[in-house]
Amino acid sequence: MITLDLGYAVAGLFFAASAILSALDREHPTRWRNSLFWGLLAASFLFGSRLGDLGNGVLVIALVLLAGLGGLGQGRAATTTREQRLADAERRGDHLFLPALLIPATALLGTLVLKRIEIHGAPLLEPGQATLISLTLGVALALAASMAWLRPPLLAPLQEGRRLLDAVGWAAILPQMLAALGVVFAAAGLGDVVGELTGNVLPLGSRLAAVAAYTVGMAVFTVIMGNAFAAFPVMTAAVGLPLIVRRFGGDPAIVSAIGMLSGFCGTLMTPMAANFNLVPAALLGLPDRDAVIKAQLPTALLLLAGNTLLLYLLT
Repeated sequence: MITLDLGYAVAGLFFAASAILSALDREHPTRWRNSLFWGLLAASFLFGSRLGDLGNGVLVIALVLLAGLGGLGQGRAATTTREQRLADAERRGDHLFLPALLIPATALLGTLVLKRIEIHGAPLLEPGQATLISLTLGVALALAASMAWLRPPLLAPLQEGRRLLDAVGWAAILPQMLAALGVVFAAAGLGDVVGELTGNVLPLGSRLAAVAAYTVGMAVFTVIMGNAFAAFPVMTAAVGLPLIVRRFGGDPAIVSAIGMLSGFCGTLMTPMAANFNLVPAALLGLPDRDAVIKAQLPTALLLLAGNTLLLYLLT
């Protein structure tokens, strides 16, 4: 049986390779700091289950200190030049997107088909983790297809990956950190507190009010926390489950899916989602740091209204 450990191993090996390449880059202004940062992150993916709570906690504090005291620098990865990339893009055109499309196609195939396959009575993919495992398999398949088709240098994928990591910096792990924060908030009972406050404010028996509180609350909490995964356990425990599912009979799968999409609307509107909104502005050299957010705001509000209406109709 293929388990989610495969995904952790692939991610850990990539971060380990980035740490080694950073250490070998003599022109990197902060090569040892970068190398230690990505090396510690690799250790969390590869050995986190064996480190225990204390070990993982110390590792996270070390990551925060490395990122906060001096920050991470950007090296000069040995990749193709801008002129070479433009030439390849002009020659191959939109066909360059085909390997990337293999990733969602494989994830969809795994979710709908592979999770049902059994070998000698045992499932091929770990139950409940089919999508994430299939996503990992899709990345591996897309990488193999790209290497066979484009025939780049052997280390090109790792060097390009390191280049992107250096460009994004510590914000690359921001979603993971904020998702963990959401779990901490849920364990601390924040969802119960928010649920009690919401119950005192909402009109009794109003399905529209409950749905709007959930979708808009997901967006607002995501704006505050910077990540929908952090907002989800709080708002679902506060409004989604007790009101929409239990009181009004909503389908938990539908409620969860639309709730997450509502949270993603908040992602489009917040500078706290630095890896999505601030980093692209910096990489593109935009004079307005919030230009990406301003461009996304109308779409985010329209999607949020649509999610609210859709959940109301399906509840």
